[in-house]
Parts: sequence; structure tokens; C-alpha cells
Amino acid sequence: MRKSQVTHLDILGAAEEMVQGLIDANLGGHLVKKRVALRGRGKSAGARTIVATKFEQRWIFLFGFEKNERSNIDASELKVLQELAATLLDFDQQAIAVAVDAGQLFQLQGEE
Repeated sequence: MRKSQVTHLDILGAAEEMVQGLIDANLGGHLVKKRVALRGRGKSAGARTIVATKFEQRWIFLFGFEKNERSNIDASELKVLQELAATLLDFDQQAIAVAVDAGQLFQLQGEE
């Protein structure tokens, strides 16, 4: 996503939209697909993100790609991402803190 110049604010905006129920596709296994606008291109020609969630306060952006690079993920990628989602969504606050401290996860928080 760095290559696409998606910012933290773009990701936070996408998360806020998902909290309001605005997702592009429910992929099952606690995964959803969400479009993110790219500067000068909008959402329809922008990036796609695969997000792990239980539709609560935790939204974990797992994978992103530009629409012009690929149209979707394949079945084997979906299975791996669903397994990863299950693992990460079971993390408690301590496990999340350890992963953040290790640089394995990056935590973004909007205004409280």
C-alpha cells in the first residue's frame, strides 16, 4: 500500500466507513473487502483491501492491491487469509501489544 501512497488517514477513513456498515463484499471467515480511494483516481479505480473483522472495534487490514494490478484474490489466498484472520482476531490486548512492539502489527487509532 505504500507504493500506492495510501495514508494512515485513508485507512482510518475506510475503517470508519466499515463501522457504518459500508463494505464492498463479505468474503466469509471474518474477512471483508473494502475499496480505498487513491489520490486522483477515486474508489472505483483505486485500491482494494482485505480486512479481518468481527464487526466490532477491531479492523485488521491484511492485504491490499490496486485494481489495475489484479482483480481479486484466488481461493488459496482466501483460505490463508481466513486462517490468519481467525488467529489475529483471537489476540487479546496483550498479544496485540507484543505484536505491535515487535513491528508485526501497526496500530492506528482515530480520534477518541
